[in-house]
Amino acid sequence: MKAVRNLFRILLGVVFIFSGFVKGVDPLGTVYRMEDYFIAFGIQWAIPFALVLTIFLVVLEFTLGISLMFNFWIKKTSWLLLPMMTFFTVLTFFDAVYNMVPDCGCFGDALKLTNLQTFLKNIVLMAMVIPVFVWRNKYRSPLGCRWNIIVLSAFAALCTCLSVYCYYHLPLIDFMAWKVGNKVKTVESLPVKFYVTYKNRKTGELKEYLAPNYPWSDSTWLSEWVFKSQRVEDPNLNQTMALRVEDQNGNDMTSVILDNPGFQFIVVAYDLTKSSPDGFLKLLPFYKQSLTDGLGFICLTTTLPSDIKTFRLKQGTAFGFYNADDVVLKTMVRANPGVILIRNGVVVAKWSWRDLPPYGQVKEKFMQPMSK
Repeated sequence: MKAVRNLFRILLGVVFIFSGFVKGVDPLGTVYRMEDYFIAFGIQWAIPFALVLTIFLVVLEFTLGISLMFNFWIKKTSWLLLPMMTFFTVLTFFDAVYNMVPDCGCFGDALKLTNLQTFLKNIVLMAMVIPVFVWRNKYRSPLGCRWNIIVLSAFAALCTCLSVYCYYHLPLIDFMAWKVGNKVKTVESLPVKFYVTYKNRKTGELKEYLAPNYPWSDSTWLSEWVFKSQRVEDPNLNQTMALRVEDQNGNDMTSVILDNPGFQFIVVAYDLTKSSPDGFLKLLPFYKQSLTDGLGFICLTTTLPSDIKTFRLKQGTAFGFYNADDVVLKTMVRANPGVILIRNGVVVAKWSWRDLPPYGQVKEKFMQPMSK
């Protein structure tokens, strides 16, 4: 039994450390998902607290993982572990049934799980959490109580610093499709397939058809068969580039921008009303210097054209603004605004506005052929 107790403890520790770490290096991604939950539950008033709650959750998960992994203070931490896992198991159950939020983000963007997979994962974890809680008095820490507190506090402080740093800059590890080196050329959309299932009224037999290849206009057939369900196969969901860029008239500009054979700067500001004014002030001289070299320089946002006009007059920005989906923009760069440099459909570099170096340094480091 001792081996089983330690096995459960270590497995849970590994999962919690991994979960806390991947969310800690990308706290803004977790903030976005927490905001989705607040909207789904109709508690939008809680959105301003999403960042604080995110960092608290990340630190709690990571510290619990350290406690479990190294057998520190199990008797105390198990009282946090059980209610926490109970809450998330119930939450993911409703998410699996009602699909309130498409992606719970339990492992950030490092490991994508469906809502059903997330719930089943939590069931498996609960099967280990409950025994660990029951056996909590049987675990013996290798350190004394005072050192347990010191070590766990140190790891909590370290995790907090990591999360805050990655929030104000960019994730230390980029798990997203728009990470440096990835190819984000436009791809032709594949046809979406719709399947319908009908049930025979007499025999109960089920038949699935690829729409519209079924006798929907045959009244005799419809009297014998009744519609049961429909499913959709969208091959485009697995594509790593789902960006669609539109100008203010609704024209598709995606290929023009992403297939640019030269260097192209893309400023990402998913919501201009939440963007840093200091960030755009920092971009102005950068834009003017890139314009001198004849480089592409645009901004992508979800802000309405009328609000874009007001923003441009206020900030004095002369570069072009285009619209794109906010979900996609949030996955491109974890900053508002952030800057991405691409060439011929490949991500060359990306920065938060706080870390954007002078144009001369960018040109020297990433655009050597231009400097010669």
